Amino acid sequence: MLVFVYSGELLLLEEKNTIKIHKGECVFLKKDNRVNMIKQPNGKEKFSGIFMVFNRNFLREFYQSLDKNKIPQNIEKLKQSVIKLPKSSAITSLFQSMIPYFDSEEKPMEKLMKLKLLEGVYSLLQIDEHFYTCLFDFTAIWKIDIMEFLENNYMYDLSIDEIAHFTGRSLSTFKRDFKKISDLSPQKWLIERRLKTAYDLLKNENKKVSEVYLEVGFKNFSHFSTAFKRQYGFPPSK
Repeated sequence: MLVFVYSGELLLLEEKNTIKIHKGECVFLKKDNRVNMIKQPNGKEKFSGIFMVFNRNFLREFYQSLDKNKIPQNIEKLKQSVIKLPKSSAITSLFQSMIPYFDSEEKPMEKLMKLKLLEGVYSLLQIDEHFYTCLFDFTAIWKIDIMEFLENNYMYDLSIDEIAHFTGRSLSTFKRDFKKISDLSPQKWLIERRLKTAYDLLKNENKKVSEVYLEVGFKNFSHFSTAFKRQYGFPPSK
């Protein structure tokens, strides 16, 4: 994932390291690593940034299009999970072209966004050939990206066993892999994700509470109401 800070600052916290990303800077985050993000203002300037995520299917498609004879060989894997990128005209122009969408209600076309993703990958490969090993590591191609699956299916009535199965893992492997990407348990993550969507639907789309709790995946209204109040400090009816 690429993260470009447009305004404010971003703190990235690893186990023994803290990296501060300032306005106009960009960082690459390797997949399957635990990094805590703290978005913070800088004076009166609030935080805003662009997060560009390369999912596995997109990267596999990109890799298939490459001329394999031109791919550098025997490149060592980068050990650090957070890589602060040097100043690059390619990276700067990429994100500068996306900034106008911040203050516009117009959403970019899907084809345009795919072109931006392609531009992002090419920019990384131009900066350092070591990104070949970060981006195109398909050693576990049978495994589906956990967070991508959960984001697409969190509202469905699936047990943790079923989620593990659908992502190509045993239950123990799923739990171990999940710990690498979240401090929460899978059950806690699902509840908080459902509550966040419920909050957005109630606040921004004026939906009825009786509709929302089912839409986001809660089976029991009482459970939803209790969890919502515990999370936000007030009942969903407010």
